Amino acid sequence: MAWMAARSAVAGAPAVDLSALRSRAPLAAGLCCVSFAGSRLFPSPHSKPFACVGAAISTTTPVSAADKKEVVQTEKAPAALGPYSQAIKANNLVFVSGVLGLVPETGKFISDGIEEQTEQVLKNMGEILKASGASYSSVVKTTIMLADLQDFKKVNEIYAKYFPSPSPARSTYQVAALPMNARIEIECIAAI
Repeated sequence: MAWMAARSAVAGAPAVDLSALRSRAPLAAGLCCVSFAGSRLFPSPHSKPFACVGAAISTTTPVSAADKKEVVQTEKAPAALGPYSQAIKANNLVFVSGVLGLVPETGKFISDGIEEQTEQVLKNMGEILKASGASYSSVVKTTIMLADLQDFKKVNEIYAKYFPSPSPARSTYQVAALPMNARIEIECIAAI
């Protein structure tokens, strides 16, 4: 161990046996730090060699990642179209899956127009955020996927009504296709 090397470098330093700690807490994880100094490193008439070992030990059972996440689901937004959740809460964040411009009651697009689909996407997203305890103002990142990047300006005008300054960080992409031939899909991450 590193502390044994440090001990041999400093004559007269007491030995430390950590095996007793390991046997009392077999599931423990630890971090060990060794410090040493001697008259050769810091010469002084009053200095004596010394060594210090510090260890942090935890005997708690680790929590799995699955125990730290919570599913968010609301009937006020369209149901997931596959094996995914509308959103997941984890570590004080909400991860909202891609949202389409579907009417929750019918499962059909509000219209074929980009303006109407964008408006419906953002309304649906708002309901999911609300169900999670978040809001538009707590969104820190969005990702917009467009079937046609020529719709960028129209989407920005509607988007700005929902995310006033300071707006969240954002990425926008034109994609080859979206589920159900949607014109737009938006996902987001919010802090709670």
